[in-house]
Amino acid sequence: MRTTRAAGLLAALALLTLVLLLSLAAGARPLAPGQVWNGLFDAGSESRTVVHGMRLPRTLLGLLAGAALGLAGTVMQALTRNPLADPGILGINAGAAAAVVSAISFLGIGSVTGYVWFAFAGAGAVAVLLYAVGGGRTATPARLALAGAALNAALYSYVNAVQLLDTASLDRMRFWTVGSLAAAQPGTVARVAPFIAAGTVLALALARPLNALAMGEDTARALGAGPARARAAAIVAVTLLCGAATAACGPVVFVGLMVPHLVRALTGPDLRWVLPYSAVLAPALMLAADVLGRVAARPAEIQVGVVTVVLGGPLFLSLVRRRRVAAA
Repeated sequence: MRTTRAAGLLAALALLTLVLLLSLAAGARPLAPGQVWNGLFDAGSESRTVVHGMRLPRTLLGLLAGAALGLAGTVMQALTRNPLADPGILGINAGAAAAVVSAISFLGIGSVTGYVWFAFAGAGAVAVLLYAVGGGRTATPARLALAGAALNAALYSYVNAVQLLDTASLDRMRFWTVGSLAAAQPGTVARVAPFIAAGTVLALALARPLNALAMGEDTARALGAGPARARAAAIVAVTLLCGAATAACGPVVFVGLMVPHLVRALTGPDLRWVLPYSAVLAPALMLAADVLGRVAARPAEIQVGVVTVVLGGPLFLSLVRRRRVAAA
């Protein structure tokens, strides 16, 4: 079984590599594989500006943000024991978005370096509030889902209100608030990469504690995994991952919901495998959605946040229906 999982992870890495290359080649001006290669490594190539200046930063941002959202969704589902948990659905992304929109509109901050800290603050505040409103240690999946839906609705209402009242900021925020990789710059990738790397390391380190916590708090303590420490570390990991991803490309939803379900069907519930698989397959999904948005409306494009909603909406309804049938 271990060998099969390892082989599957290698296959997932191969799939991610293929999607990365496709992301560099696809767009308003399609590039052949040779042109992509020359654009990457030949300083005198005609395609270098397109590849290095536009598509490489976009692809790297999709890689980082996708991995962050996939890991955050996996950690949240394990922490809350709720298979419907997702940073977008439970309001974590909305908290980061509300803080960033406030920074842009009221403080005039217009760079990722400036408002990434606001994104962390917003994501962290909502994560703690969600846990408290959902019942803390006695939280149930249903209470967390209801609390997250309420927070999500309230925060996005606030975001929309700020945009309507500040038309100057609306132009700067309108693509960002639906989730987009189009404005990616090399500096954007460099600024968010350390935070996503730290969140990734912390999330992967939580595999054993969260596995133990899934068997109950008493069992977790007996195995040496402190429930309080595990929950606090999980909230920090989700805050780092969601805050950085949302600051860089806006609130993209459903990536953190779809991928863990797909992965658990392949690996089972063991987070020592679910987390690495999610870190590989989530960016593959994110970049595939971005490529689909670029190709479907060429020479214009559909933002990646819209594509993930179109793909994830039916899956979410299917999961809800399946849970209702199981509970009946």
